[in-house]
Amino acid sequence: MKLLTRPRAHVDLQDRLVWQAASLLLAYPDERLAGRLRTVDELRACVTGPAADLLARTASALRMSDPMTRATDYVETFDLRRRSTLYLTYWTSGDTRNRGREMLAFAEVYRDAGVRPPDDEAPDYLPVVLEFAATVDPVAGRRLLVEYRVSIDVVRAALTDCRSPYADTVAAVCETLPAATDQDVRRAQRLAQAGPPAEAVGLQPFTLTVPPRRTEGDR
Repeated sequence: MKLLTRPRAHVDLQDRLVWQAASLLLAYPDERLAGRLRTVDELRACVTGPAADLLARTASALRMSDPMTRATDYVETFDLRRRSTLYLTYWTSGDTRNRGREMLAFAEVYRDAGVRPPDDEAPDYLPVVLEFAATVDPVAGRRLLVEYRVSIDVVRAALTDCRSPYADTVAAVCETLPAATDQDVRRAQRLAQAGPPAEAVGLQPFTLTVPPRRTEGDR
C-alpha cells in the first residue's frame, strides 16, 4: 500500500507521526511486523500526550502474542466482523453504488496530491488514508479523516466492545481530530445499531476493482 511520498502544506507534526504509526499498527501482521513495530517505537518517541500511550498499548499487545494468534485475531476482527471493518465508506454507503462514487472521490484526492491510488488496496482503507495523510498531503488527508470521523468512531466503538488491542490505535487517531459533535455521536450510535445504508431496489452492489483479501462474514 505504499504511496509516493511528497509532503505538502503544514499540519502539526505530532498528528502526522500518530497517523503514520497508526497506519503501521493497523496493517495485517505479516512477517514484516517486527520492523514496523520498531518504526512505531521511533515515531512514538517523538509524540507527547495520550496518543503516545495509546499507540504503545497496541504495540505491546502485538509483541506479546505469537504470529499465528496475531494473524487469526486480525482476520477475525477486521475481515469477519463488518462492525469493525477498516473500509471507511462501508459506513456511509454500505454495499451500494454510492460507495463507488465515494471510492472515486478518495482516488481523486490522491491523484490531486500527485500520487496514484495504491494498487493492492481500496483507497478508503483506513491504513492507506492514514499513510496518505502522514506522508503525502497532510491537509487533504486530515480533511478525509474529519469527513469520515463518524465511520472511525463506529470502528473504535466496535473494537472497544470486543476488547481488541487495536481499539487503542484507533483512539489515538481520534485524538488528532476535532472533538466529535453531539450529532456525530448520535449518528455513530445509529450506524452501530442499524448498520450502513442498504442498496436500493434494482441497483447492483458496487464491486471493488481490487478483490477483497478475504470474504467478510456477518456483523
